Amino acid sequence: MIVTEQQQINYQRIEQAILFLEKNFKRQPELSEIAEEAHVSPFHFQRLFTEWAGISPKRFLQFLTVEFLKDRLTKSKNLEQVAEEAGLSGQSRVYDLFTTLESVTPNEYKQKGQGLTIEYGLHETPFGLALIGVAPRGVCWLSFISTDEDPQIEIEKMKTHWSNSVFHQNESLTFSFIQRIFPSHNDPNQGKIHLLVKGTNFQIKVWNALLKLPAGCVTTYQNIARDIHNPNALQAVGSAVGANHIAYLIPCHRVIRKDGILGEYRWSAVRKKGMIGWEMATAENQNKL
Repeated sequence: MIVTEQQQINYQRIEQAILFLEKNFKRQPELSEIAEEAHVSPFHFQRLFTEWAGISPKRFLQFLTVEFLKDRLTKSKNLEQVAEEAGLSGQSRVYDLFTTLESVTPNEYKQKGQGLTIEYGLHETPFGLALIGVAPRGVCWLSFISTDEDPQIEIEKMKTHWSNSVFHQNESLTFSFIQRIFPSHNDPNQGKIHLLVKGTNFQIKVWNALLKLPAGCVTTYQNIARDIHNPNALQAVGSAVGANHIAYLIPCHRVIRKDGILGEYRWSAVRKKGMIGWEMATAENQNKL
């Protein structure tokens, strides 16, 4: 497992800061108070948070206010238009991933991955410890693990999803994928990431729709339902979003409520806040280049 204790501690501090800022944002706490909550000096916290997010803690939280998110939603009503405006094939998407999605065949779906070899590993990321599974045809699993959770529980979930596959723990191989998926703020992405998914036809439609939404944007369940030409299927869309087994790459964290509330997330609501704010900060910094 390629992970350091310090990296784990740093992300825990970021989580603590996000929660504290969310609860106390209206009274605009001083940096020293936020740092105390994270159990570090103000100087160290400012450096830690800025290195992680690329912006100050207070500016980060501004991205997560209801007013800001509702404004973003008004600009994200059509996924195709948003994707086109973001320049998916151009320089402006340098911090976003180029992902292609392939689903297993109906016969492979029935066999639940029989004959498939999956290499997997546990790695530290900007959003905490993650489990990644990689098959010959692409990334087939990505999930996050809470600090108080046994990683083996998440490994067993992956093995259940691909129940007839052969698994090998191989961090030396999977680490190269983690580096591509989570590049630093100053590094461009390193080519396409291919995904292999197993789901119903409806789920795959929803996941494909999510892939059209660029980093730094948000959408609603209603918008996704409309864009897959099934506007009344809100509950089914919600279930498909929740069934996503490739976190971050299939960006279900970018789906929020129509009233601007971020809502829950399979891998913790705080992590969802961190992802959305981190992506918006990255997009803002990129636009300044």
